Amino acid sequence: MERRPLKTRRRPSAAALAAFLLSRGVKPNHVSLASIGFALAAGGALVAVPHVSTPLQVLLLVLAALGVQLRLLSNLLDGLLAVEGGLASPTGELYNDVPDRIADLLIIVGAGYALAWDWGPPLGWAAAAAAILTAYVRVLGGSLGVRQHFGGPMAKQHRMAVLTVACLLSIVEVAVAGFEGWALAAALAAILAGSLITAARRLSIVARELSAR
Repeated sequence: MERRPLKTRRRPSAAALAAFLLSRGVKPNHVSLASIGFALAAGGALVAVPHVSTPLQVLLLVLAALGVQLRLLSNLLDGLLAVEGGLASPTGELYNDVPDRIADLLIIVGAGYALAWDWGPPLGWAAAAAAILTAYVRVLGGSLGVRQHFGGPMAKQHRMAVLTVACLLSIVEVAVAGFEGWALAAALAAILAGSLITAARRLSIVARELSAR
């Protein structure tokens, strides 16, 4: 199984948490599925933001940012349990990739529905489709026998970082002028454009590697 290069994988805190889960009998596939739950919480919080009072908007935006980060933590821990923990399974790659695509969809589309304008949901769906396209190109390359390429500019960790920052900036927006979703709209536009560039870059690399055989 090819793995995304992550500096966080080498952190003692990550290894300690993985060891704790391992000692409790938690399997990598369980953690992969948990990432969908965190993504659902984040996406649901974002969808609800325009429909609640100001104090609750702040709480929901914090919960959304936390859900995004817990989704990423789950993605880190499932790999640590599978590889370093020796719990890899025949279905591990399915559990590694499919929940990731569902999580992307839930969070990014949820951000689109948080916007105050009619074009918000279409922007969210377009950004989610572009994000999933980057993963499709990566996995397609692997299925054709070349390396899977995890680079950006809008790989998964970059998308989630952009959305986390947008959630936190939205708290400032709530305090200053009331929530409309400007920070989230900018994040979705960046994810859409960056994901299309990422997909094109990965596709170009795969084409070169196939041609060089």
